[in-house]
Amino acid sequence: MRTPGIFIFGMVLGPCGWILELVCTVAPAWRTINNISGESIDLVLQQGLWDICKTYSSSQNILCGQVDTQYFSAQIITIARGLMLSSLILNLIGIGVASAGVRCWTEYPQWTVAGVGGVLIFISGVLTIIPVSWYTNIMTTIPAASTEVRVGYCLVLGFIGGILEVLGGLVMSIGLCQRCGRSKPADRTRINVVRSAHNPMPPPARRDTVPSVSSFSSASSAPYYSKHTETDFYRARKPDSRPVNAYQTRPYDSDL
Repeated sequence: MRTPGIFIFGMVLGPCGWILELVCTVAPAWRTINNISGESIDLVLQQGLWDICKTYSSSQNILCGQVDTQYFSAQIITIARGLMLSSLILNLIGIGVASAGVRCWTEYPQWTVAGVGGVLIFISGVLTIIPVSWYTNIMTTIPAASTEVRVGYCLVLGFIGGILEVLGGLVMSIGLCQRCGRSKPADRTRINVVRSAHNPMPPPARRDTVPSVSSFSSASSAPYYSKHTETDFYRARKPDSRPVNAYQTRPYDSDL
């Protein structure tokens, strides 16, 4: 049996969203800071959840491992770390559960198992969108060395990955609704057995063998003739050759 289209759609969007979410979590580019006072003009500071890097537009050198206790002590950083890690783990679990239900080598897919996997993927996408949206909303209020704060590419990847996971999980969770309106093959077999018990089929009609003419002729030396002719149809009746008077006359006394 072919894999349903909703499962294919979810199994494609789920892993794609997980990859984007992983890059968003690890990469140090949630926001960028330019024009830092007392530093070079071409210095760009990239801040993420786990690391801070310095880049120079003139030399393209990247120096990571920068320390900023004021930035990492913000409440949003701690919450975003926990939510992003939880989303990554939950998405992996959802993909594994959905893969167990979407088995194309069986005759019927497991709608319930695949639907549960879709729900887990959907929740994973929601856990990704929450910290990304929150960070984008309060990005300018987090302590920074300059007032020129810009959105990093990690936030864009986080939004896209979360939306992909939400769409994929939502479509796969429709399998739970499909399962409610379906009956298992075993249930259909049981229904057929019950119907056949209440309405038994009639016995096959008995077929009698009619003896043929050849059998009688072989059993007896006397010839056998049927009532009909050998051509098995009635011959046409010959018309009467006697003349038919067109009118009838009255009898006379001499005739009597």
